[in-house]
Amino acid sequence: MHYNCLIVDDEIELAKMTAEYFEMFDVKTCYVHSVESCYEFLENNDVDLILLDINLGDGSGFDVCKVVREKYKLPILFISARQSDDDVLIALSIGGDDYIKKPYSLAVLLAKVKINLKKIEELKKIAADAGSGKNQEDSPAFALDDATMSVIMADKRISLKAKEFALLKCLYNHKNTIVTKDELFAQVWGDAFYSDGTLNVHIRKLREKLEEDPNEPKIIKTIWGTGYILEEPTL
Repeated sequence: MHYNCLIVDDEIELAKMTAEYFEMFDVKTCYVHSVESCYEFLENNDVDLILLDINLGDGSGFDVCKVVREKYKLPILFISARQSDDDVLIALSIGGDDYIKKPYSLAVLLAKVKINLKKIEELKKIAADAGSGKNQEDSPAFALDDATMSVIMADKRISLKAKEFALLKCLYNHKNTIVTKDELFAQVWGDAFYSDGTLNVHIRKLREKLEEDPNEPKIIKTIWGTGYILEEPTL
């Protein structure tokens, strides 16, 4: 059976309430309360997205995330009462797409889930169009996701650091147009002074994540003595 959202949380009443709320807004949702029941559910059902608690009765949500990442391509949003920055960093570094701290607002959580579900539908449409040859010249090869500071390329989601995402967004908002170094410093770093080396390092990191060959970039190109230009590839 197909579900939009699976909630994995040992706070059963909270999980039930969240699932019922999502159902009111046409987000087909189910919930389980343990690591084992999560794995069993995924083996027998198709799921678009997971809301995953860290503290589960029979294990850790961190371990679940690692296992799921090896088998499935789907967004994982952590929901946890753990408040430390270390937990957030671990969650994101092992493949989590977002981290929502409890107690959460059901409306805000639903909004985050819907953003991710919309991206999934967009990717499915792009893949379907590519498979049928429809509009291949105009279909964008990637999209930016502000909610998770990530870029979606083809069927892959790539997480970026804050400055990397801000830099890419600035270039993307002016795609196919030269953006000068001064404009990039002003929009990404504000009034703080940074050297060309700082900008070069961030450009290099973006290329390593986005380009097939960072040494021969086809997306983010250098305009020597001026700045950079983002030429968005198409499918």
